[in-house]
Amino acid sequence: MKITAVIPARYASTRFEGKALVDIMGKPMVQHVYERASRASLVSEVIVATDDERIADCVRAFGGRVEMTSAAHETGTDRLAEVAQRLDADIIVNVQGDEPLIDPGMIDQAIPPLLQDATLPMATLKTRIKTLHDFLSPNVVKVVTDLCGNVLYFSRSPLPFFRDKWNDLKDDAFVSGKLLCYKHVGLYVYRRDFLPVFASLKPTYLELAEKLEQLRVLENGHRIKVVETQFESIGVDTPGDLDKVLAKLKKAE
Repeated sequence: MKITAVIPARYASTRFEGKALVDIMGKPMVQHVYERASRASLVSEVIVATDDERIADCVRAFGGRVEMTSAAHETGTDRLAEVAQRLDADIIVNVQGDEPLIDPGMIDQAIPPLLQDATLPMATLKTRIKTLHDFLSPNVVKVVTDLCGNVLYFSRSPLPFFRDKWNDLKDDAFVSGKLLCYKHVGLYVYRRDFLPVFASLKPTYLELAEKLEQLRVLENGHRIKVVETQFESIGVDTPGDLDKVLAKLKKAE
């Protein structure tokens, strides 16, 4: 099966305009993401999807492939769906354009569920929550699954709610695994023919309440399989996040 990684990238960003092109140790952020995605062993090709000529010119300059899309798209999924119509790939991996530290192994971990189950439309990742701060933070999306690894729900609220331990929550309970809970890692794998179906669905009640687009899939009765990963990444939503990325890269030198 042909597997293509697509990196949706836009210039406009409320919290950090132009972040796709911000310099990170001599390379624009989008190039870091592109090169790391290219090292995933299961991926056949990598494409940047953008509506901005500045980003397109940057990608072409470092030798990457770029597909131009409509500027009217409200979400990365809509942009992905447009590009998918032009591709001959069987599986599309949505790699976030603001993840310059993404490990190629994360991509390789998320793909196999779709290779093993022809009826599965979509898969994603989760990783253990190890701090009380992350468990309580609305900026950290939590996920719970059934015993087969299918998503039951995503939420910005603490999930699950530890009723008998709520007044005694501490970091060590999460670190030790006494309280097992997971944060969602925003890397998605889609069967190509499911993307236009997803994009055609209207926003749903829970999606709008939580501001989580993936809930639209669940509310319409489709399955999402979740794979646990040990890898960590840092999404760059603000200049402060960029400082964290730089610090980690410098430490690794």
